Amino acid sequence: MVQLHLPPFDDHYGFRTDEPPGRHPMLEAALRRWAPTGCLLEVTLSSPVPPGSSLGTSASVVVALIAALQAVDGGCPDASGLAQAAHEIETVDLGRQSGVQDQIAAAFGGANLVSIDAYPRFEVRPLEISPATWTELSRRVITVYLGARHDSSVIHNSVIDRLGGAGAGTQKLMEPLRAAAQGAATALSVGDIETYGQAMVANTEAQVALHPGLVSPAARQVIELAEKHGALGWKVNGAGGHGGTVTVLGAEDPGQLQQALAGVNALTVLPLQPTKDGVRVVDRG
Repeated sequence: MVQLHLPPFDDHYGFRTDEPPGRHPMLEAALRRWAPTGCLLEVTLSSPVPPGSSLGTSASVVVALIAALQAVDGGCPDASGLAQAAHEIETVDLGRQSGVQDQIAAAFGGANLVSIDAYPRFEVRPLEISPATWTELSRRVITVYLGARHDSSVIHNSVIDRLGGAGAGTQKLMEPLRAAAQGAATALSVGDIETYGQAMVANTEAQVALHPGLVSPAARQVIELAEKHGALGWKVNGAGGHGGTVTVLGAEDPGQLQQALAGVNALTVLPLQPTKDGVRVVDRG
């Protein structure tokens, strides 16, 4: 039996793991798979990030939940295994479209170059980033919530349908995304913040080439403000669409851009910074 408390949704309910009611399918699926048998569990889940923000919130919550359940059962969570398990909840148990990068980011933390060949298998290469570069990222990175929830699975299906019709041109469409990832990894490794910003812009432009709907009018408004205030780069997160977030790499003094963004009613600057830590289990008992 599980008592599930979800303050962000103002929802609290109990259920048997073999008969989940379907109110929050992803969480219920994780509990069905990983809850220790014979236990009465009380689970509370919350996040400072709005649901549907395209920041991998659902993946992060599921990774954290699985890690906690494994620890309760006496296990020692492994980052790679956690990422795989969380991805299977979304794609196998729920039949949704999902990449693996969000689960990897939540499980491993830090900055990594992720190679996927063939999906969903992956290889993670941690990047060695200097303390000065981490400081600059923490100071300059601005994450802007566009004021609406976003369902990435819907956009994923549209992109997959389009790529399916591209035939031999699929690799050509995907290559700019690969190049942007490699360029970003190289730039961070040598502390070249300006080139990292250029890689973010290249990624966003490559997304538009895949599907125009990946960059919404609200995201374009953020990008225009970023350009006006001398930002080094910007990236539309997740599968874009009408909601979600945009991450901006601000100029030397990002304060004016933050004020300009805060002055737009529909936009919210989230209090987020890059983190070196992946998932951790803390026993507060």
